[in-house]
Amino acid sequence: MKLPYSWLRELVPVTDDVDRVASTLGLRGFEVASIEPFDKAQGGHGRDAVIDFEITANRPDCLSVIGLAREASAAYGRPLQLPDRTMPAASAADGNAPTIDVTIEDADLCPRYCAQVFEVLSNASSPAWMQERLEACGVRSISAIVDVTNYVMLEMGHPTHAFDAAKLGGSALRIRRAKPGEKVRTLDGVDRALEPDMHVIADAERPQAVGGVMGGASSEIGTRTKYLVLESAYFKPASVRRTSKRLGLKTEASTRFERGADVNGAPAALARAATLFQQIGAARPVGAMIDRYPSPQAPLSLTLRASRIERVLGESVAASEIPARLEPLGFSVADSRRPMTDDRGANSSTIDHRSSTIDQRWTVTVPSFRVDVQREIDLIEEIARHDGYAGLPATFPLLTAAQAAPDVRSLRDRLVRQVLTGCGLSEAVTFSFIEASAAAPFADAGAIVAVANPLSEKFSVMRPSLLPGLVDAAAHNRRREHADVRLFETGTRFGVAAERREVAGVWCGSGTSPHWSGGMRPADFYDVKGAVEAVGSAFGLTLEFEPASVPYLVDGRSATVSFAIRENMSRRFGLLGQIDPRILEARGFPSGDELWAFELELDALGVLGDGDDLRAESLPRFPSIVRDLSILVDTTLPAAAVRGTIRSSGPSTLVHAIEFDRYRGKGVPEGRVSLSLRLTFRSPERTLTDAEVDTAMDGIVKALAETHGAQRR
Repeated sequence: MKLPYSWLRELVPVTDDVDRVASTLGLRGFEVASIEPFDKAQGGHGRDAVIDFEITANRPDCLSVIGLAREASAAYGRPLQLPDRTMPAASAADGNAPTIDVTIEDADLCPRYCAQVFEVLSNASSPAWMQERLEACGVRSISAIVDVTNYVMLEMGHPTHAFDAAKLGGSALRIRRAKPGEKVRTLDGVDRALEPDMHVIADAERPQAVGGVMGGASSEIGTRTKYLVLESAYFKPASVRRTSKRLGLKTEASTRFERGADVNGAPAALARAATLFQQIGAARPVGAMIDRYPSPQAPLSLTLRASRIERVLGESVAASEIPARLEPLGFSVADSRRPMTDDRGANSSTIDHRSSTIDQRWTVTVPSFRVDVQREIDLIEEIARHDGYAGLPATFPLLTAAQAAPDVRSLRDRLVRQVLTGCGLSEAVTFSFIEASAAAPFADAGAIVAVANPLSEKFSVMRPSLLPGLVDAAAHNRRREHADVRLFETGTRFGVAAERREVAGVWCGSGTSPHWSGGMRPADFYDVKGAVEAVGSAFGLTLEFEPASVPYLVDGRSATVSFAIRENMSRRFGLLGQIDPRILEARGFPSGDELWAFELELDALGVLGDGDDLRAESLPRFPSIVRDLSILVDTTLPAAAVRGTIRSSGPSTLVHAIEFDRYRGKGVPEGRVSLSLRLTFRSPERTLTDAEVDTAMDGIVKALAETHGAQRR
């Protein structure tokens, strides 16, 4: 919301310069986006200084000059001088003046509708002062009539709309829902198909405007307009928001109506427009104002307690200060003292019960333009804003119970982040909403959750995996000359059946960091496998890897990951491998680059308990014996199967078995591979003998030969 400084000073006689005013209002909860300083370049008159505020969705009243001026009035203790909003005396209707019949057919969507007929006297350009203020607020001047409606919207925050009375069929306005198949051409020249739950302003024949969004081109004010009908209404916010979104039509009017307008501002906006029409000689009212308000809303009254104020703010506020802080903002405050018990229970000890304010309470009537104030806590917020939040004391709440233990899932996520960061990956945060084409390769169509009302096609479905977002993030970095990309993310993936917590990562470029002592090698399967093994090691898991066939991974370069729960029982943990190059090409990845990835299901770790089972073991007292074993096996035999056979056939003194070499070439038969493993034997009770280890090795070799047809080299 742009606030011209001179317009503010016309309503509130502030003496601070524009920067100090912006700072003061900023401390009251209104973020300052920018300040446009005074410009003397325009023929000595200059352009007014303008403060641009970011208004939060809960404060539609401050999408107006008067709303911000009211805040300045309260902040500076200066009176708010409202402009003249008295309806001028209407001229008697002659035989040519139309009589408009206004009917609200759906009061649920439009509780109040006001209209006034005007005789157009001149629709030339508006005065220079009005054009300058509109321009300062970013609104283009069009004509005297249109400029007045825009001026009233900026000043009061209440949109109005003018119809050419001669173009209204049957001299009627019907406030109703759209009928099936109806269309309307809006003022931007676009034909828009209407849906039955959309709110329209129609004449006796067809829709003439989309309620609260935009008027229709068929009843637009023109140079030949003799009589106009000016509407000022209150539309239900949800209806305007829904209609605006479905039509893809966002306007200044819909922005205000969808947040919540002032139901009592409708007749006041009409009166203000009539005053301005008369002031600039553009039009004069004919006949009485029409005000359709079938179910008037009673003002909201709230009870405000002194004890509650002190409890929430951490400081007491003098009784005389309560009206002084609330009344300048438009609230009515009435004293209603009576005995009141402390609302925090018998264990409370932060309020002095001898205080004279402990039983003080007030009845506060909320003005209709403050749609954000619904509860006592909202009033307390208004009191806190008086001196700015920075003035509140910094105090710690009284602790009456021990702090709850941290969530086990949070601890697991934290450990995963620490491990993967230690592996050289950087944490990324991607959107939970992604485009359907990005999700399609990673899940079946029936398992993907579609968003009912997506912001755009790029956010049309919920991610079925964390990998689509990470693939796009890696592609984004690669296109910007980042050769080495290592990213991971922890988050939720969504499916029709359930939601799951997982961690996923991607890796492309070099497998090692650059160093002067040697060249770099490209990342491969074993780099991401090492990262997965590091995660498994952090949780004390024994991981098992088996070949996998997954649509989005390359066959022969992918594997499933599982971990042992107990003997002969394992739990699937996730996947790792190379992303299919066709997916990378579709997502804009540079041609020829390889991207390696993994995804692990963190919820699977729930079978491990709370994880607080650390154990300490003494260091080995006796030396170990290491033996190397080289065998010939089929090239298709997984190394994990070899390790499993070694562990199952070896004695309890076998503490470690790992591959250290794999060879194919001269001396190795076709279809076979030489696999070398290093086996470590150690007893916690005594020193092993060579004979014992030899016997163990013979048993292992025999088991390998029988199970896998292995030959010792």
